[in-house]
Amino acid sequence: MAEKVLVTGGAGYVGSHCVLELIEAGYKPVVVDNFSNAVRGEGDVAESIRRIETLLDTSIEFHELDLLDKAGLDKLFKKHSFSAVMHFAGLKAVGESVQQPLRYYRVNLTASMNLLEVMQAHKVHNVVFSSSATVYGDPQRLPIDEQHPVGGCTNPYGQTKFFIEEMIKDHCKAEKDWNAVLLRYFNPIGAHSSGLIGEDPQGIPNNLLPYVAQVAIGRRKCLSVFGNDYDTPDGTGVRDYIHVVDLAKGHISALKKLKEDCGCKVYNLGTGRGYSVLQMVKAMEKASGREITYKIAPRRGGDVASCYADPRLAEKELGWKAEFDLERMCEDLWRWQSMNPTGFTNGTAS
Repeated sequence: MAEKVLVTGGAGYVGSHCVLELIEAGYKPVVVDNFSNAVRGEGDVAESIRRIETLLDTSIEFHELDLLDKAGLDKLFKKHSFSAVMHFAGLKAVGESVQQPLRYYRVNLTASMNLLEVMQAHKVHNVVFSSSATVYGDPQRLPIDEQHPVGGCTNPYGQTKFFIEEMIKDHCKAEKDWNAVLLRYFNPIGAHSSGLIGEDPQGIPNNLLPYVAQVAIGRRKCLSVFGNDYDTPDGTGVRDYIHVVDLAKGHISALKKLKEDCGCKVYNLGTGRGYSVLQMVKAMEKASGREITYKIAPRRGGDVASCYADPRLAEKELGWKAEFDLERMCEDLWRWQSMNPTGFTNGTAS
């Protein structure tokens, strides 16, 4: 019998790709999402989930549920026997978190506490948490390994990820039968090779590559490059970009790690290489065959100059390593964007 895994925020960008990989790995995902960053499809099922069902010729149990609804979450746990939880749900925009810090603390921290308490009540003691490299703050050294100091976050979004990590770590210390894997993402980009699922931000994209793709497809006129005076080779911010499918496969490896009664483990998921904003623009121009108009804008609050991973621990202990290069990331992103010029709402990829 296939193990049931609860996937919170499973209709979003990273979550949906993980749902697909879970099914292909033989698990049975149960997905909850509140549509804060997902598109509603037919029959009140998220469009991303509906497309995965079509792609894999399967059915996926989906519930519209906000993790702030603790009673609703408890009801779901009474219905199912979960072997583990993958926790993606939460607000995730750096710039927005600087403008709305209290909202980010209330939503992200309360949702996570509710989830952990309900898991404890129902004796579900295995969790994979979607964390972020933002917990490292302004890097003291590069590349960043898991021993790098954390907590000096430069924005409230990063702070919420750090606080949730601390909650999980403390709980695992107190409850010895708990196992957790905290995955610190660098910058997920790309899309599934089918072009059926990808990143479809609701509203103005907060991340670089979705915005670049929307400029290339004609949805937006111009990209704003936030700052060109950083201490980097071309003055623009440098980041470690990882293909979302590589990232999803990392979660499958993390699930397997839980089986070892691993306690609480932390891993970076990245490629180990950084690219600047302008390098990414050029890479997307090559993938799309289109010129991408951009302008230089003031630095954005909460951003750091450079951030890229040392991912060797994940390779050593999880047997995981990023496979896709920058060209493939951009090609898959462009396939998704060109097949879905207005995102999930246009229906061209059904």
